Amino acid sequence: MGYRDTFISVAEDCRAPTGEAPPARAKPTVAGVQHAMLTARPGHYTQEEVLLASSPEVRAREAVDGRPAGLEQLPAEELQQLLEDHFASPRACLRASPLPKTYGWGLHFDEAGRITAHAVDSPGYARLSTDPSLTQLKAMRSRRAG
Repeated sequence: MGYRDTFISVAEDCRAPTGEAPPARAKPTVAGVQHAMLTARPGHYTQEEVLLASSPEVRAREAVDGRPAGLEQLPAEELQQLLEDHFASPRACLRASPLPKTYGWGLHFDEAGRITAHAVDSPGYARLSTDPSLTQLKAMRSRRAG
């Protein structure tokens, strides 16, 4: 499922002029969890890890179990089982994430599939979005073209 050597640029209908942090909420949102993970540890997480950690199932489980939000606290076997269960059925990829769709963040996947987020107005975004060695993709639009 994961991307390699790929850059996902912001959606055509993204209105954010810069990379914005999703608003803080009492109950963490998908965008909030993904933003926190990718900005706290750039180049550390894969798409699968980010999607799993931000999934409603895992966020609800953390609220019930009282576990910390990070996947690092899970035993390796439990994490592997969660990944297998979660991705047993088709899932949307990070092209559908609110970060590149709404909040102005481009996502770079290195050769190992590790992700760094780049604000749309940053030099890193400008460089990566024109790098011919990367597969260039656009985030999915929030609304249909019309």
